[in-house]
Amino acid sequence: MQDASASPMSSEVTPASADSNGPDAAEAVVSTHVLVPIEQVHKLRELARRTRIHQSEYLREAVEDLLAKYGKAHSGGEL
Repeated sequence: MQDASASPMSSEVTPASADSNGPDAAEAVVSTHVLVPIEQVHKLRELARRTRIHQSEYLREAVEDLLAKYGKAHSGGEL
């Protein structure tokens, strides 16, 4: 969930409980801004509409998958 008064580029941390489909309530979430090709946006919107799963949930899953994939190759602590 994004606060209308916060800039998409801000690093404002929002309690996760504000997004009922988001991560565990113990985690904090941050709003971010990315540029995505329009065709991918259309496909993601259609997938979300068809499955009734929020786009943000799919994007968080994609980030987790990427971190798991590339995090294994990273040596020396956290990314």
